[in-house]
Amino acid sequence: MKSFLFLTSSVIAAMASPTLAQDTDAAQQDEDVIVVTGELSSFGALKSATPIVETARSISIETEEMFRDKGALTLDDVLNYVPGVVGDTFGFSTRGDFPQVRGFDAAEYRDGQQVLFGFYNNTRSDVYMLEQVEVLKGPASVLYGKGTPGGIVNAVSKLAGPDRSSEIVVDVGNNDRYQVSTDLNAKLMDNVYGRVVAIYRDADTQVDFVEDDAFIVMPSLTFDNGVTTATVMVEYTDRDSDTAHQFLPLTGTACVSNDVTITPEAAVCANATGQEIEPETYLGEPGFNKYDTDSILVSFLASHQFTDRFSVDGIFRYKDGEADYNQAWIDFLGAGVPRVDANGDGGRSWYRSEASSEQIALDIRARYTVETGPFEHELFVGAAYQDVTTGNEVIFINQFTQVVGPLSGTLNVYDPVYGNDTILALLNDDANLVDLGDTETTDLGIYINDQVSIGDLKLNFGVRYDNVDTEAPAEDQDDDATSFSVGALYALPGGFSPYISYAESFEPVIGTDGFTGQALEPREGEQWEVGFKYQPPGTRTYITASYFEIEESNLPNPASLITQANSQQEGVGTVDGFEIEAQTTIKGLYLEANASFLDTETADDVPFDSIPENQFSGWAQYTPTGVFDGFKIGGGIRYLGENESNGVGVVGPVRVVTDGVVLGDLLVGYENDDWDFTLNIRNITNEEYFGTCLARGDCFPGEQRTIVARLARKF
Repeated sequence: MKSFLFLTSSVIAAMASPTLAQDTDAAQQDEDVIVVTGELSSFGALKSATPIVETARSISIETEEMFRDKGALTLDDVLNYVPGVVGDTFGFSTRGDFPQVRGFDAAEYRDGQQVLFGFYNNTRSDVYMLEQVEVLKGPASVLYGKGTPGGIVNAVSKLAGPDRSSEIVVDVGNNDRYQVSTDLNAKLMDNVYGRVVAIYRDADTQVDFVEDDAFIVMPSLTFDNGVTTATVMVEYTDRDSDTAHQFLPLTGTACVSNDVTITPEAAVCANATGQEIEPETYLGEPGFNKYDTDSILVSFLASHQFTDRFSVDGIFRYKDGEADYNQAWIDFLGAGVPRVDANGDGGRSWYRSEASSEQIALDIRARYTVETGPFEHELFVGAAYQDVTTGNEVIFINQFTQVVGPLSGTLNVYDPVYGNDTILALLNDDANLVDLGDTETTDLGIYINDQVSIGDLKLNFGVRYDNVDTEAPAEDQDDDATSFSVGALYALPGGFSPYISYAESFEPVIGTDGFTGQALEPREGEQWEVGFKYQPPGTRTYITASYFEIEESNLPNPASLITQANSQQEGVGTVDGFEIEAQTTIKGLYLEANASFLDTETADDVPFDSIPENQFSGWAQYTPTGVFDGFKIGGGIRYLGENESNGVGVVGPVRVVTDGVVLGDLLVGYENDDWDFTLNIRNITNEEYFGTCLARGDCFPGEQRTIVARLARKF
């Protein structure tokens, strides 16, 4: 860890050095020099055009150019180079993206509106359809209503507009990956622009029998006359896959791995044979397992400038999604209980799900700029409405507890032999589907935000009121909450800007408190953050650092409070952390360094499951000029520190610690006005590692080496 700290400090010091950061070329001294961090989109994470360097919050942006150069194939991959964020928390995944921001689950948004709901009833976003990805860290309820205290991930769609180029792209990679994609742009008439973004992919994955096929098309039409801008976008997605998560048993993975420590090992590994389950092992059922999703998403985004000081903008969305999810897996028997016997045989659970989700959402904001004496106000007032309905029909068969006689059977994890016609007949009979009923959640929020400038002092105040009504098959519940945020940033001469901020979050919990008899209160989060942002004038350098403390209350009753066992909301979880992010461009050399350090503690006084305490990433990319003009070469390093999982089972407390890992990435390419060829290799040394292993008894292999060659014809 000392080596990483030293390296991070050295890189940051080099970036901050005026002799290195400043380009002697006169163009670099222009005040309009582009900052390498990118800019928030019109419907971005802050719902405001306030520059990042004037915002008393931590915000990270990965533009399409940045994550494409780094070889990102999924949204998880995009987030690998963002400090304080774990993209692939549960290793390599095909069902979805599961980012953790500052130790908490992070909701995924698309163009400023939440896009995923429930569990496994949505389609996964594809990175080719995205222009950039924004991460707003810390509680965001003052802007978005209900959510966790970690933050949000906002993906920005590629939409029609002026000055867009076109391309046709062919990708070929290992694991038999073949993809054709296109981004076509045209000016249809005065002030009217059209765009079609589409991909077709046929691909296998690192896991046996698991594919990752997709067809996505996203046309959009934009009217923009400089005063009024209106865009309508439709995205159709059809993805056919299976789940890469095979829930590999600890017995055949962690028990024989040098990368995992288990306590108590004697009990958990009692049936270990010394044989190891390979990361590509498939413990499902070929022909039955699947994770097929399709969706239609319609968005209408518009803004109108009434005067130089007053404007209105908003977004309307309709989304309908379906997911057919079938999977068989080795049974979970409880924390610390081996899931397979001494021969490697384990009973399986079988699950069939036909899930759906439907969303109608609207968010409208009125903006007004006014001066009152020395105060300059950028004020916006908004109202947001969202109605989401999720439903599911399922069949669940557990061979240990629900099935006896001829239906019972096992699968050997070291030498799987598939096939169980009797169980498959039950699963494929639609008459056995159980309708779990629909859950409808309606959210209504009203909010106000004021960015006040007093010379070089920037103050921000925000407040929002939300009412959340949930109608579930078992019970209905109504929750309301008022969220606050406040921040202050001072822009000192030389580009150094210290700041401090406070923000709150809330997240409804459906159920009844066994002690009070009342509906459970929402989980509540609050964060204090202090830091600085540094952007030396006339340079392409940006450095930001922050220290934060997050507390989430109204959590489930910790095990230590045995005197009030029926009361369910005395728990408090905390996260203390430090993050630093630095980027610069020195002539043709781009440098990036990121680091984060987290100290997490649950209500049971143990670290958060699967969250590494330490992370580091760095990227360097060189684009020479002269005789080698057009060539580019880049390389990155990613370090994920160890993470742990704790549980209590029949053998008592169980603690599983997964070692950290260092991964390297490589880019080689050539680009001119007409062609762009790149070769990306992620996890270049093909490290075999676990994203995490859980005390409940399963492990999740990390993403193995991917090699993708990309050829684009631009026009």
